[in-house]
Amino acid sequence: MRWRGRRNRSFRTRLRAFQEMRGENPDPGFIADLEFLENRDLDLSVRLGGLLAFNALAITIGTHPISASPGAPLSLDAVTQPALTIASIVGIAPLILSSFLCLRALLLGEEFDSDGLEKADGLRQRLFAAFTYSIDAQARLLTAAVRWTIAGGALTLVVWGWILAAKML
Repeated sequence: MRWRGRRNRSFRTRLRAFQEMRGENPDPGFIADLEFLENRDLDLSVRLGGLLAFNALAITIGTHPISASPGAPLSLDAVTQPALTIASIVGIAPLILSSFLCLRALLLGEEFDSDGLEKADGLRQRLFAAFTYSIDAQARLLTAAVRWTIAGGALTLVVWGWILAAKML
């Protein structure tokens, strides 16, 4: 995370800037642009929330060999099968990283700095820049989270195959 001097992180700064912009009658183009950005932000939030829920389920499923009752096809005994137990844990590590990336993206806020701006046009431009930056950052984190989820799923399947092969041979 980059620190650029001391910034006021309070939402009040954004509210005051928005109230200043609203003081003039906003043109329909501004309203349309703002609605477009808000819809894109909501779309990303829904996708991130969905992937986070999927990761939680996949992590639970990935721990199944460790927590399965003895005798189950995918059950592991940590004492007699340490390599498979460790591999099972390693297999879900990318899913945990993906969950972290989803949470980071969901908690990402729009950094908004209104210092030195009193006119509505400048505030609008800065508001759009902050919104666009946060959307781009969320999209990058979502892309990375999807890749880590795929890697974690693939590793988990490989470990399951290894467990089943060890039990059948």
